Amino acid sequence: MNAVFLLTQLGTHAAGRFAERVAALGVTPPQVGLLRWLAQSPGNSQQAMARHFNIQPSRVVTFVDELEQQGLAERRPDPADRRVRIVELTERGKEVMRGVRKVMQDHEEELLAPLSAEERAQMSDLLHRLAVQAGLTPGVHPGYPNLPPRIAKTT
Repeated sequence: MNAVFLLTQLGTHAAGRFAERVAALGVTPPQVGLLRWLAQSPGNSQQAMARHFNIQPSRVVTFVDELEQQGLAERRPDPADRRVRIVELTERGKEVMRGVRKVMQDHEEELLAPLSAEERAQMSDLLHRLAVQAGLTPGVHPGYPNLPPRIAKTT
């Protein structure tokens, strides 16, 4: 079977299962990406977020509004430049991130269960090399620039 088709098939399956798992935490996969970046890069501005995810600054405002409405993140003035707004996780956001980390571990274990530790390392290396060749930003889904105007789940 064609390797690219298998990657697409597995990627679609993995993305769907991940969305189901994080939905139990009350977040969507795009929100998880933003929360992960905030957890790893505290004290960064909305402008830095826009650059990192390759999205328009006005879209970042909407996405951060959603995170604030859910109590997951908050904006604060930058102490060095009060015109700039930094975005940080709230305590609830940190709690959700702890749940996300557990979901990610469980998700990876489920998907990679048939592979040995050596095979997992080899696969990770091969996928990393393919991602570098494709010019992908590490840790950033390439679909962020094409996200709909709202990324929170609607009820």
